[in-house]
Amino acid sequence: MALKQNTKQFNFAWEIGNAPRVLAEYRKNARDTFQRLPYPTRKDETWRRTSLQPLRMDALHLPNGKTPEINQDEISAHCLTIHAEHNKGGQAIIGPKNVSIELAPNLAEKGVIFTDLNTAAEKHPDLLEKILGKIISPAEGKFAALTGAFAKNGVFVYIPADLQIDQTLHSLLWAAGEGLAHLSHVLIYLEKGASLTYVHEASSPEGEKAQSLASENVEIYVGQGASLKFVELQALGRNVWSFGHKKAKVDKDGHIDWVAGGLGSHLAKHFISVDLAAPGAESKISGLYFADGEQHLSHDTQQNHLAHHTYSNLLFRGTLTGAGHSVWSGMIYVAPDAHHIDGYQANRNLLLSEDAHAASLPGLEILNDEVRCSHGATVGKIDPEQLFYLQARGVPLQEAERLIVYGFFDDILRHIPLADVKERFTQAIHQKLG
Repeated sequence: MALKQNTKQFNFAWEIGNAPRVLAEYRKNARDTFQRLPYPTRKDETWRRTSLQPLRMDALHLPNGKTPEINQDEISAHCLTIHAEHNKGGQAIIGPKNVSIELAPNLAEKGVIFTDLNTAAEKHPDLLEKILGKIISPAEGKFAALTGAFAKNGVFVYIPADLQIDQTLHSLLWAAGEGLAHLSHVLIYLEKGASLTYVHEASSPEGEKAQSLASENVEIYVGQGASLKFVELQALGRNVWSFGHKKAKVDKDGHIDWVAGGLGSHLAKHFISVDLAAPGAESKISGLYFADGEQHLSHDTQQNHLAHHTYSNLLFRGTLTGAGHSVWSGMIYVAPDAHHIDGYQANRNLLLSEDAHAASLPGLEILNDEVRCSHGATVGKIDPEQLFYLQARGVPLQEAERLIVYGFFDDILRHIPLADVKERFTQAIHQKLG
């Protein structure tokens, strides 16, 4: 049977205005690429299990003068807060119309740049040009090009060489408003020997009905000997369709520890990848997702070993209940000259209902024989013996299931570097469990 095609399309007015050269050139290239690329369909391998058919693309519009301003009380009620004062390095709120940013004075004095995308293009064009479009090409996908061409809001982070920061930077994409397309671009650049902990969250109010869209590009560069702890949480409302292209390039002896959480939205399709570009580069990626109701959460991960003596470790864990549906597709790629590689990936899924479904698709593409690479995937229900053990010790059934789910996610949660952020993840899981 032929697959039905979605003939509706995004109808966004593209304008460059008086954008600085570095942004204007990038956006024009992204716009040209967006017009050239076809919309993904289920005939495409990476989209075979994810359908855009129900998305009313023609009903969405970009924020305009009539779009309400940010409601700070609403944000505070829904989103994580980094409570410890000594950890507050800076916060950026990416709203529908603008970006508000605060940066600790001591970090600004040390040369840290934490600013919106337009200000970065005006005041730091040479630095912005080092990363903008260099990690993620608009040609990587229709939504990467869409975001590159039309995103007017974003955040640029720059950490100077050898600066070790023990304060956390935090950004929030606040996708409030029905029928809106929220497009944003986050760029993080760490010079040689720098270190940083960065938390990024995408969230929106609950209770909104009309479809909305949130699409993000996240480009990360970890310089020689630099170290980044990057935590992201997708906790969007059930009316939001969420798309993301997120990629890090790790240079010689650099390290990234990446925790990704997918808990919200109606449908999410996120591409997460790491390029280990020079000897000694390392990446650890830990992901969790929890789909309930009729949620569809899809993650495509890629570990690219492009140089010899590189290391990667990836673990994604997902729990599904109701009619929740998940797709995880992972690939370890080893280049022909990238010998002495150590790569591992695993995906574990826990089904809590008969109607839940998880698709798990690990893969390897290894182009030489001096490697140690492996993968694994499991899909299963709660072990009845675990339930019996807890109930035999007086734990009620519902609480026993809850404890097992928390234990299932423990391998991921313990990688989260901040107690406040870990608590935000734990609360979201608690809400999912009712």
